[in-house]
This record gives sequence, C-alpha cells and structure tokens, in this order.
Amino acid sequence: MAEETIKKVALIVGAGDYLGSAIARRFAREGFHIVATRRRGELDQLKSDIEISGGTISAVHSDARDEDQVSDLIKMIERDIGTLEVCIFNVGGNVRFGILETTVRVYRKVWEMCALAGFLVGREATKPMLARGRGTILFTGATASIRGASGFSAFAGGKHALRALAQSMARELGPQGIHVGHVVIDGPIDTKSTRALFPQWFEKRPSDGILKPDDIAETYWQLHMQPRSTWTFEADVRTYIETW
Repeated sequence: MAEETIKKVALIVGAGDYLGSAIARRFAREGFHIVATRRRGELDQLKSDIEISGGTISAVHSDARDEDQVSDLIKMIERDIGTLEVCIFNVGGNVRFGILETTVRVYRKVWEMCALAGFLVGREATKPMLARGRGTILFTGATASIRGASGFSAFAGGKHALRALAQSMARELGPQGIHVGHVVIDGPIDTKSTRALFPQWFEKRPSDGILKPDDIAETYWQLHMQPRSTWTFEADVRTYIETW
C-alpha cells in the first residue's frame, strides 16, 4: 500500500439509513475514511452526504453472516484503503412473533444477524488491531440486550448473545490495547418505520423525548475518544423522560 493512500478507517457494518448512517457521518467529520457496509439496500445517499461534506467513503454490499465475506472485507481495507482503527457493528434483526409463531427459520436468521455476524466481524476486526496494539470495536445493543419482552424471543436471544460476546471480548482485548464497548439503545429510534409502528407512542412524546440518530452517534464518537484510564464498556442510551 503506497504511503499516500494510508488512511485511518472507521468500518460501519450495518450502515442503515438512520443510526448507521449517522455514525458514519460523525466519524467522517473527524477525518476518518468510512467503509460503510450493508447486506442490501442503497448506500448512495450516505456516500453523497459524506462526500459533499468533504469526507471520503467506500460503500460496500457485504453479508456480515458470511465468514469469507467478512474476512475479505477486512483484508481489503488493510490492503487497499488504510488502517482499521474503528469497527462498529450495527446490524439489527428486530422482529416480533409470539413464541408459537417463531419458526426455526426466523430464530436462526435473527441469531445469525445479531450474534453470529457480531462474532465474525469482531473476530476479523481484532486481527489487524491486535497486531498494532490499538483499536476500538463497538457493538450496538438494544433494550432486548438486557430484558426480553413479550413477542421478542428471537431478538432478545440474539441481542443477549451479542452482549455476552462483547463482554468476553472486552475482558480479553482491553489489556492488549483494544477498547471494546456495547451501546444499549433503550427505546425506539426516530425513523419512518418506528413512527409507522408506534404512532400513538410518538404522538405523546415531545420532540426531544425520542432517540435521535445523530445524537446517539455522538455517544459512539465519545466512547472512541475515551482515554485508556477510563474506558467504558457499556453505555445505556435513553431519553430524559424515561422512568425505568
């Protein structure tokens, strides 16, 4: 890799239209070259937003559940773009089915998206970071990471597993210079889909009583910037009007 092409890279796995894109824009503002991936869906708008703002981005369609694709992605970053300094795993998988309606296919797919994909991305990102003795790996959790709600057995199972993975990685990799963190997003994020799903909930709340993607993204940036003497493992993000 030629010296002039060496950049510090932030990889956003699961760069959806809302939180994933907001995280990508936040790190791009700080001079990171963004590698934004998602399994399907367009990345053109995010690419345009970052480039218009003066940032640089590589948009890649990749399936985080596929071991070869994840391995190839990390190798491509290190070979062709720059040094992987930050990896953020932001894959969702939120579905709602009663326990009797939850098929093996649904449960397995959600587990693959939340847990298996998190493991693959975390393991492969660790390899170049460990060789340099530095790096940040952050996993996006949810209310379901802490407690399972009625109808969310598959999602809660996957998110609990992801949190356990992050805990184990943090204890193993922290002493070796890699900051591993887990962000619990405790509540619906302000998106078109959540507004359609919970219209009455949104109507009752003030505008600052709803989780905003850009505001959540700031938490990820601040976690990355923490000094090693005060690394946070878990940040619990909720609005000020929550009572529990």
